[in-house]
Amino acid sequence: MKTLPAGMQSHLDSGATTLCWCWKLTRRDGATLGFTDHDEPVAFDAQTYAAVTGFTASEVQSTLGLAVDNLTVTGALDSEALNEADLAAGLYDDAAIEIWRVNWATPAQRVLMRKGNLGEVKRGRTGFSAEVRGLAHRLGQPKGRVFAYACDADLGDARCTKNIATPDFTATGTIVTAANNRRLTITGIESFAAGWFTNGKLTFTTGANAARAMEIKRHTANTIELWHAMSNPIAPGDTFTVTAGCDKQFATCKSKFVNGINFRGFPYMPGNDAVLAGPALPLNGGSRYGN
Repeated sequence: MKTLPAGMQSHLDSGATTLCWCWKLTRRDGATLGFTDHDEPVAFDAQTYAAVTGFTASEVQSTLGLAVDNLTVTGALDSEALNEADLAAGLYDDAAIEIWRVNWATPAQRVLMRKGNLGEVKRGRTGFSAEVRGLAHRLGQPKGRVFAYACDADLGDARCTKNIATPDFTATGTIVTAANNRRLTITGIESFAAGWFTNGKLTFTTGANAARAMEIKRHTANTIELWHAMSNPIAPGDTFTVTAGCDKQFATCKSKFVNGINFRGFPYMPGNDAVLAGPALPLNGGSRYGN
C-alpha cells in the first residue's frame, strides 16, 4: 500500500490533475540522471528531471508472490545526457531506477511507484527501449560458487593472486587501422606469441575510447579482434594496454601462469561419463563373480 503525502489525495480527488512520470537513473559509475514525460523540467530532491528526452513507459502492473514485475521504457537518443555511445559502452547496464508519480505543479506531492534495475536494452538508429525489472529479479540471480571444471576467479584478482602487471602479461600497443571498430591491426606486441592475449582485455589509453575496455576474442601477431565493437570511433594512433588472456582451464593455469596451486575450479570432479558408466565386465565375457 502506498502512503500519499499531504495534499496529494485531495489533488487526485479533485478530478483535474497535473500529474507526470519521473524516472531517476543511477548508473554504475555513480552518475545520476532524471527524465520526465512532462513538457517542462521537474525538480525535487536536488535532481532535475529533463523534459527533452522523449521518454515513454508501458503500463505498470503489480502481481502477488515473488514474480518479477517488469515494464518497458522507450526514448529517443536526442539528449546530451543519454546517447548511444554511453548505452553501447555499458554504462547503463543494471542501472538502478526509481519511478515517481509527481504533481508537476507541486513536486512535493509525489509518490515512489517502483524501484528496480535496467535489464535488456535494445538500440536502434534514433531510439532505444529498456526493460525495467523489479527488485524481485535479484532473487533469481545465482549466489555463491558453482562446482565446475573451469576456474571461477578473474585473472589477477584476490582469489587468483597472480600478478599480471608485469611485462610477461601486460603490454602496450598502437592502433594502425580499425575495421568496424572491432577488428584492429596493431603494432607494439609482436614479440608475444599468437593467442597470448586471446580472452584477455584491451583498455584504450588515448582517443575517443580512452579508459574504456573490451574483451579480446582473437589475437595474432599483429591483429586483435574484440568481442564487441567499441562505442566510439577508433582512429589510427590510438594507444592501448592489453592483459594476457585465460581460458579458465587447469592446464592453462599451470603452464601459462604457473599458478595451479590457486586454481579455483574442480578439474578432477566426476562428470557425466562417471555417472553413466556401468560395471566393468571381464575380458573373457564370463561372469565377474566366476563360473
